[in-house]
Amino acid sequence: MTICVKCLVSGRVQGVFFRASTREQALSLGITGYARNLADGRVEVMACGENSAVSQLRNWLTRGPVAAQVTAVACEPQETLRYQSFTVQ
Repeated sequence: MTICVKCLVSGRVQGVFFRASTREQALSLGITGYARNLADGRVEVMACGENSAVSQLRNWLTRGPVAAQVTAVACEPQETLRYQSFTVQ
């Protein structure tokens, strides 16, 4: 079953290759969507794919890349959208 979730990731998540690393993880899991920095220092991740793959990405978001220090991840279901790939915005 294909689902979409929007996650807001807090902590030291900008300037640590968080978006690029999220893209690598998403592509390896067959997930489409995007990752973008927000003005308040968080990263917004839209992830669409198979339920199990999205769950794996959500789990990875709680850690992020080595240089990141994730303090919180808040995800909520979204309308299922069609993205061609996973992009960094």
